[in-house]
Amino acid sequence: MKNAKLYSTGALILLALLFGALSLLSSKALTGARLDLTKNGLYTLSPGTENILQSLAEPVTLYYFFSEGASRDLPQIRTYANRVQELLDEFASRSNNRLVIHRVDPKSFSEEEDQAALFGLQAVPVSSGAETLYFGIAGTNTLDDIQAIPFLQPTKEQFLEYDLAKMVTTLGSPQRRVMGLLSGLPMGPGYDPATQRMREAWIVHQQLQQLFEVKNVEASAESLPDDIEVLMLVHPKDLSDAMLYQIEQFVLGGGRLIAYLDPFAEMDQGDPNDPMARMQMGSASSLGILLDQWGVSFDTNRVVGDLQYGAGNSQMRHIGILSVPADGLEGNDIVSGDLEVVNFSSTGWLQASEDSATKFEVLAQSSENAAPMDATQLRFLTNPADLMKGFNPTGERYALVARVSGPAQSAWAQPPEGVDVAGHLAQAGDAGITVLLFADTDFLSDRLWAQKQAFLRQTIVTSFADNGNFAVNAVDNMLGNQDLISIRTRVSSSQPFDRVEEIRVAAENNFRATEERLQQELAETERTLTELQAAKGESDLMVLNSEQQDEVQRFLDRKIEIRRELRQVQHDLQRDIEALGTRLKVFNIVLVPALVMLVALVLSVRRRRKQAGVPSQLASPELAGSTANE
Repeated sequence: MKNAKLYSTGALILLALLFGALSLLSSKALTGARLDLTKNGLYTLSPGTENILQSLAEPVTLYYFFSEGASRDLPQIRTYANRVQELLDEFASRSNNRLVIHRVDPKSFSEEEDQAALFGLQAVPVSSGAETLYFGIAGTNTLDDIQAIPFLQPTKEQFLEYDLAKMVTTLGSPQRRVMGLLSGLPMGPGYDPATQRMREAWIVHQQLQQLFEVKNVEASAESLPDDIEVLMLVHPKDLSDAMLYQIEQFVLGGGRLIAYLDPFAEMDQGDPNDPMARMQMGSASSLGILLDQWGVSFDTNRVVGDLQYGAGNSQMRHIGILSVPADGLEGNDIVSGDLEVVNFSSTGWLQASEDSATKFEVLAQSSENAAPMDATQLRFLTNPADLMKGFNPTGERYALVARVSGPAQSAWAQPPEGVDVAGHLAQAGDAGITVLLFADTDFLSDRLWAQKQAFLRQTIVTSFADNGNFAVNAVDNMLGNQDLISIRTRVSSSQPFDRVEEIRVAAENNFRATEERLQQELAETERTLTELQAAKGESDLMVLNSEQQDEVQRFLDRKIEIRRELRQVQHDLQRDIEALGTRLKVFNIVLVPALVMLVALVLSVRRRRKQAGVPSQLASPELAGSTANE
């Protein structure tokens, strides 16, 4: 018996030592091993990110700047900083040693702070003193190119993986792809005659410049740049035959085209110095003869109204502004598949011709509760409700964005007069054409998908729709960069406790029901008091009789009782939440480790018995008997 106790104690001590040794061993041997058990795969990189990291052409160094001291009183920032560090470590582990991460603490008046400022990171004051918070990432490559995220916003955590992958892609492939931009709208920075102030570039324009080399093309240009791979047209109104021909030849020769057309371009304000500018605003744009050749029709006189996707609510709905949810987006296409909602305003629609030889794929469309409207209704619109008068949905769904591909012929038998080309293409090659058409140009404007706000003394851009992602996805897709598109939008690491929320909602419903009952009883009592008072003579209006006094007392007693019930509901709410928290703590702190230890003990005992030659319970009876006889 004594030996058995000694063996048991020794086994426990040995197990404890073994546990410590295994912990040390696992920290060394299993450093690269990861098992992501989070609900949304929070710590698992998307396949697109892994492809980018494993195919880096250039070594990349990322400097992660985080002010430890200045953030000591900012728990939300510190929690997010740990999340960023974990993701950076995961990036580095998947990069075949071509991505190096340096964590830097830029203390005040240090060389590290100077380095952060040199990279263009934002210094955010966090106190009345001299302390400032740096929380950003800068990256460099062997060519001394620099990319930076000036400040990491916790509210944009779902975009963190994409932003980092985009930075690594840009630095790892320093030769940026070239796109051309021909725009009839003021997308870039410049002077605004209407406000007599400098205007900022549209947010989507800034995004495109960060990702690609953007070459501006004038509508009057004699030719397109030779090195562009994708051409984006935005509101291409009044283009000459010479420019249309250049665009067509570019497409027939294998170039990719993205065109934003519009029957009523609200962002086209006309010339502010022209008294007739108001009459000219909202002009239409199309590609005319080119669309005909590609088997697409586009009405420049009418826009789409939609009762179901119209912005607003049942009391005030603007059927000319469409908020298209995932239901109206093609989920199987890489350009639109991961988007949740995109907004259009005074949009037209695209339609495939009956005899078209091209393939017409719809990426975004209206609901069935839509119908065309005359575009002139929007020119002097003051009350959106006026659009509802006489509006009758047709039951059809109208294509707002479409991809056109396949064989195509030239609209010209020979080049237009004055156009100097090396060779005329009569038709597309075997691969055919690839054109992406949008029936709205306002789609790109900031007002339909993003807003700017001040955050810690800096301007923060927050998107409330996926228009920007749609536009950038389109260019990436046309350039063949599928990896960035495939990176899914991450959910926040701050996950709600669904069960706690259910308890809270149920309690609030009970509380609300009790409160409503109190209000009803109060109203009933006041009505009774009013009737009693009216039945009395005017001479004693200020004197309460015994019946009134009893009624008032009953009301006061009931009011106290109901207040007690309200407090009890609140107490029950907190009690249920605390009980749930206690159960979770017991499960996580006690039961799970105990279960692990139990499994370890069982395995250890079975292994020890096997080594000692003692038959286990699973051994056959014959073997057990034979062993006993021996």
